[in-house]
Amino acid sequence: MSDGFSYELHATDGKARTGVIRTPRGDIRTPAFMPVGTAGTVKAMMPESVRETGADILLGNTYHLMLRPGAERVARLGGLHRFMNWDRPILTDSGGFQVMSLSDLRKLTEEGVTFRSHVDGSKHHLSPETSMEIQRLLGSDIVMCFDECPALPATEEQVAASMRMSMRWAQRSRDAFGDRPGHALFGIQQGGVTPALREESARALTEIGFDGYAIGGLAVGEGQEAMFGVLDYAPGMLPVDKPRYLMGVGKPADIVGAVARGVDMMDCVLPSRSGRTGQAFTRRGVVNIKNARHADDARPLDEACTCPACRSYSRAYLHHVFRAGEMISGMLLTWHNLHYFQQIMAGMRAAIAEGRFADWQADFDRGQAQGDIDPI
Repeated sequence: MSDGFSYELHATDGKARTGVIRTPRGDIRTPAFMPVGTAGTVKAMMPESVRETGADILLGNTYHLMLRPGAERVARLGGLHRFMNWDRPILTDSGGFQVMSLSDLRKLTEEGVTFRSHVDGSKHHLSPETSMEIQRLLGSDIVMCFDECPALPATEEQVAASMRMSMRWAQRSRDAFGDRPGHALFGIQQGGVTPALREESARALTEIGFDGYAIGGLAVGEGQEAMFGVLDYAPGMLPVDKPRYLMGVGKPADIVGAVARGVDMMDCVLPSRSGRTGQAFTRRGVVNIKNARHADDARPLDEACTCPACRSYSRAYLHHVFRAGEMISGMLLTWHNLHYFQQIMAGMRAAIAEGRFADWQADFDRGQAQGDIDPI
């Protein structure tokens, strides 16, 4: 366990857990939702505004930052926290997922991945060792192992071969990470939707030993039912005394379902991406502010919400600025979405601590099923 980094489990309710991850840069209350700051910014938000929504930690993307502005430049300028004006914890992903999904002409070997940048076509190489070095230069508090994310659909043989290579890469990541007091390294469980492969992966990671464990290879198009099918057993294969992180999730219902199955941390671009495209998540489901029904509606998005968009602006205004292509549209809707996601997390933390998570989840499901308020 890294000095200055620890996990305390405070309460459980069924499989749902609440606790705190302690880091030198501050505590992370769990279950935690991490807004995604892809290129050193949560799009359309100031860092202090992200903090105001209740976020304890942000996620940064190794792939994007290594290509632009470059990890060495970020290090010269004092590290990612100082560069982007966020003084609380940052988790960086390893770059593996973006290499697989964004880059051109990639070549995968046991050594690592060679690829061309989607930005300018320049050639790069990522391996467990280079990923650890880039994340060290960025200065993130939680570092992710370098793994391969096999594209689905894939045969069980392909998934098994990929998982075993990822486990070899996990050992190389651990060796390259070394001893970095105050910084943590998380391993990533792979194995697709096959319990035996997930179990094999969990055993391999536990033997290597990490500060936390992620559940990888989900939220890649397999659908909620298949994802929950894996989450019914996968978190329980991981050490109970370490944080469990489900990568790339998700919609509010996905997040609640994951926490109900024993997950502690999640991240997703959805609140910010949806905010920029006119979608707002509310207690009563998704609102599409672009729809004409909102043009004369003086009511807020959600009368119970305390975010700036709901406190000070009408649906009619939000509809107008979205239709007009005004920047404030993405700013207000992103703030609302991030605020709502953090309200969900706070609600779950309190419900688990008080032993009423099942009731809280039933209320959440009822609200989502109601649908939006009736048009005027």
